Amino acid sequence: MSTNDAVTLVEKPKPVKKLKPARKQVKAGEVERKETPQTGKEYNIWYNKWAGGDREDNYSNKVKSQTRCHIKKDSGLTRANTTGIRYCCLFYARGCCPYGWECDYLHTLPEPDNALPDSSKDCFARDKFSDYRDDMGGVGSFNRQNRTLYVGRIKETGPGPETEEIVTRHFKEWGEIERIRVLQYRSVAFVTYVSEFGAQFAKEAMACQSLDNDEILNVRWATEDPNPVQKVAEKRRLEEVGQEAIKARMDPRIVDAMRAVRALEDGDVLDDGGDVVDDFQSGEDEDPEPKRRRIELPPPPQEATSELTPQPLGLLSADTMEGLKYFAEIRKRNAATSAVVNAKTVPLKPLTTGLGVADYGSDGED
Repeated sequence: MSTNDAVTLVEKPKPVKKLKPARKQVKAGEVERKETPQTGKEYNIWYNKWAGGDREDNYSNKVKSQTRCHIKKDSGLTRANTTGIRYCCLFYARGCCPYGWECDYLHTLPEPDNALPDSSKDCFARDKFSDYRDDMGGVGSFNRQNRTLYVGRIKETGPGPETEEIVTRHFKEWGEIERIRVLQYRSVAFVTYVSEFGAQFAKEAMACQSLDNDEILNVRWATEDPNPVQKVAEKRRLEEVGQEAIKARMDPRIVDAMRAVRALEDGDVLDDGGDVVDDFQSGEDEDPEPKRRRIELPPPPQEATSELTPQPLGLLSADTMEGLKYFAEIRKRNAATSAVVNAKTVPLKPLTTGLGVADYGSDGED
């Protein structure tokens, strides 16, 4: 074998890693629930907490979570993989599911392309509401697709890019991130995910967690971005998602038929792939012929045009006067037509003879 012979190495495809059975994150009864001291005077049964205390107590008396989810170690197969349930386990996201592979819900990250059976529920099968809570916590609303999280109480130990790197490193574990905005010197960051399911999972996974400085994060839903550029981009994105969803549910033959009808109406020519072919009958140097010939009336003479041009009178514009003249002409035509019809349809009364004034008499004259 000569040294000049080329040796080609064929890379073998990597085998797909199969999921192993999900492990039990905690033992039953291992996690002790620590409640914050209540400072309120009245118990609110709607929010399931005391009300009437100091507003700052809701933030300063937060207790750090005792558990945290680790995707690489905790993800695995559960009963939901065999039963077909598409919802994730809420306690798995918080890192405290004691059932492991015996759990009835998924122990994996929600897939962005996964269509849930009910759009009024989140990825944990919790019912959404028509509006957000006053504190922007809870499950959320089904009237708006929210992909942005508000992350507060961040301990900043460096400049803005360093804080953004820390937030990215901790939040990218729960899904693909579209953008992150850090408000420096305000201990606040806004994290926007590509999928709404990623935001729902990250909100529960990072609630009362810490980053690198042993803080207790305040993770909530973000309000609507007031930036007009982001509003336009979000509107365009929702339109594209809606179009893709409609196309996925429609029969491809119907789509092709609609394209063919539209091309026939516009005078276009479609190729085999359904795209419009730019085909002109004339050469490149000449002007292309129009796709459809339109009947054009000869231009009126200049004198007639100048006479017919209406002039604005008083408060009425020229267009208004032209419209009034048009409707008046139609009214005249309708009146003339109705008069002719009445003359043809209504018969004339026969003339009676011998009934003049001189022919009247009385019996007393005889």
